[in-house]
Amino acid sequence: MILHYRRSPEHVHPAQVNDALAAYQWLLDQGIQASHIAIIGDSAGGGLAITAALLARDNGLVMPAAIMPFSAWFDMEVCGKSMESNHGKDLLLNKEWVKAMVGMFLGENGNLKDPYANPLYADLTGLPPIFMQVGGDEVLLDDSVRLAEHARKAGVDVSIDIFPGMQHSFQMAAGRAPESDDAISRFVEWVKPKLGLA
Repeated sequence: MILHYRRSPEHVHPAQVNDALAAYQWLLDQGIQASHIAIIGDSAGGGLAITAALLARDNGLVMPAAIMPFSAWFDMEVCGKSMESNHGKDLLLNKEWVKAMVGMFLGENGNLKDPYANPLYADLTGLPPIFMQVGGDEVLLDDSVRLAEHARKAGVDVSIDIFPGMQHSFQMAAGRAPESDDAISRFVEWVKPKLGLA
């Protein structure tokens, strides 16, 4: 299922995470077992994959089998080291643009440390296994690195693959770039046993 959630700037947080929770609840209401569901998303959707699971957990719902964010955006404070170290290498994003997106996403009075927007401030205890992928040249690289460290400290089974020289959401070039095909293959091989398909 591809989620058509409300988007900013017309709809600010928490509209997106509430829509994601409603979609997950709908799947469960259709009789689909949580053990047959993996949540995946890229960029802002990668952040949403984590925060939707957090909101589901906090609403007492059974957890999905896995979460798979790639090129994910987590940090509303835009303070990761890669914002500077990958400046100029990232051909799509830069620190100023990400700050502008924060304003659109959170709105005028948004909280940069809201755990349902910025899971770097969330208690991640009890989340299902997480497999993240990120390009080595992304300004968002440190978002994934820091989230992985945060999840490990909470006892979550987390893996992260960093693809040297790759750009934001490079997986979208599947079928045209070997690195993208490799990334998708890694996702598939990792998630199949989680969903009981191996």
